[in-house]
Amino acid sequence: MKIPIVAYGDPVLRKKAVEISADYPNLGELISNMFETMYNASGVGLAAPQVGLSIRLFVIDLSDKDDPGYEDFKKVFINAKILEEKGEIWEFNEGCLSIPDIREDIKRLDTVTISYYDENWQLRNETYDGLGARAIQHEFDHIEGKLFIDKLSPLRRAMLKSRFDAIKKGAIDVDYKMKFPMASKRR
Repeated sequence: MKIPIVAYGDPVLRKKAVEISADYPNLGELISNMFETMYNASGVGLAAPQVGLSIRLFVIDLSDKDDPGYEDFKKVFINAKILEEKGEIWEFNEGCLSIPDIREDIKRLDTVTISYYDENWQLRNETYDGLGARAIQHEFDHIEGKLFIDKLSPLRRAMLKSRFDAIKKGAIDVDYKMKFPMASKRR
């Protein structure tokens, strides 16, 4: 089932998400629905806050990307903690399903070590670099209540203000279901 993606401006995107336990209601179904929602929106990652749930869960699938080492990278991250970010600063053009039609060059370190539970509640400690590290850092930010646009300069954010306002109001065209925090009731 496709879940509406929460648009920029909804308070859930700014809350630090809470940990969950293995008996979280309908977790398997939620994970499946998050993957389906992400694929429908042509995304590579989706965090639970983006579907209105302030829990520490995100999914990533890089398996169709051309990044060596990530051909079979389809993962579920539960209660994730970043243990270390290191390496070279790498600038890359990022976007977000909750902030459609805005893409910006964002600087991040190119290597991340993360601890998390997978969908089978197996504890994992893994290190990733390149596109995998980038996707993990982006989705991890979501469960911390942060957005990629927070990494922009104040001047650049000010220049994008009218576009952010349009997203909040639902005055944009998207090809997937979204929930807009300030959308007119007439829509």
